[in-house]
Amino acid sequence: MKQYDTYKESGIEWIGEIPSHWEVKKLQFLAAKEKYSFTGGPFGSDLKADEYTQEGVRIIQLQNIGVGRFLNDYKIFTSDKKADELYNCNIFPEEIIVAKMADPVARACLIPKENDRYLMASDGIRIKVDSKKANNNYAVYSINSPYFNYEAVRNSEGTTRLRIGLSTVKKLKIILPPLKEQTTIANYLNRKTAEIDDLISDKKRLLELYEEEKTAFINQAVTKGLDPNVKMKDSGIEWLGEIPEHWVVKRLSWCFEIIGSGTTPKAGEEEYYYNGEFNWLLTGDLTDGEVWGTSKKITQKALDDYSSLKKYPANSIVMAMYGATIGKLGILKIPTTVNQACCVMTTPNHFNYVFAFYLLLAARKEIINMSYGGGQPNISQELIRSFRVQVPPLEEQQSIVYHIETECARIDAKKDKTKKLIDLLTEYRTALISEVVTGKINVIDEL
Repeated sequence: MKQYDTYKESGIEWIGEIPSHWEVKKLQFLAAKEKYSFTGGPFGSDLKADEYTQEGVRIIQLQNIGVGRFLNDYKIFTSDKKADELYNCNIFPEEIIVAKMADPVARACLIPKENDRYLMASDGIRIKVDSKKANNNYAVYSINSPYFNYEAVRNSEGTTRLRIGLSTVKKLKIILPPLKEQTTIANYLNRKTAEIDDLISDKKRLLELYEEEKTAFINQAVTKGLDPNVKMKDSGIEWLGEIPEHWVVKRLSWCFEIIGSGTTPKAGEEEYYYNGEFNWLLTGDLTDGEVWGTSKKITQKALDDYSSLKKYPANSIVMAMYGATIGKLGILKIPTTVNQACCVMTTPNHFNYVFAFYLLLAARKEIINMSYGGGQPNISQELIRSFRVQVPPLEEQQSIVYHIETECARIDAKKDKTKKLIDLLTEYRTALISEVVTGKINVIDEL
């Protein structure tokens, strides 16, 4: 792509030169000259629980503000009357909203046209752009570009979670071509990013199909075996259906000599956690794969004071029994203790531990369906002990594991290739926007 005829120094070190006829302005320059055209949302605790309604004015929160995309995943409303009282928090279609926090800080998107107005929560910043100064779409592309993000991060506060204030956002620099040129650039980027997004979407769907293929192969192998001509029989288990005639059905308590759990040493007690040397596994450490480390460790003092903390050996199977990770699995590759939300199955009896892992992966939905509890369903140790599973001869289990891992390796290789392509497309999208909005390439004649 071609460049502009002449360039000048932008005065911003990490941008360098920009086209000679472009300008560098503070972001507040874009705002319309009327009250509340560039304001943060003071609304936060102003809205009481009984003022939420099932219809009315929607409330925009941090999770709605995507990078250039409004994420329509909210169900919070308030009355028109309350929105009138909080008028300085009102934001309208086609205006820009900027996020004060969460990664990436100062990301922005346009407000959709679905409703007449919205209410902005305290972590949003409203920008009503002066249409004689800037094109809304161009402004959003610029605010989400790497150069602007770099400037925003440098001027943010916080360590684990960055936060940026309204007064700081107003002073951040934005590069402005003439208005007509902004519109042309925005139209070009709309077209090109839509093409790239379609490609990324197709690749993500392909990843889902690969995962479905992998799941189907595992389920077929552990429930029906590898021989399509083998004689079948009724397993006596509704979800399982028929299994090879020479397989047997056993409870998990027969398949493992030890099925146990753990506990959580008293929170806040440094003597149980500070400089801990023993692995202590939480359900968040389970990712349906091998477990090579834990996010937390405990001390010998914790082991001495809590008899329910047992060190389970490598090659044990762990299942999350409740919470957001219910049903998640892991194969231990390290000795570890666990908390009370984990069920550990170890010392298999005529049972290949990897086959057991794949079997439980295939049975997970059924196990979760048998859980109890309302808001937070639970899988108990008793349920896991009594759960009936299919058990092929040990040699056949090993053969099934070999075939599963061979096939999964083939599928994973295709997934990795697709993920790399998605990463490349995402990087190209970001780089293209950056090059265009900083004037490094000229796209004026590209449409």
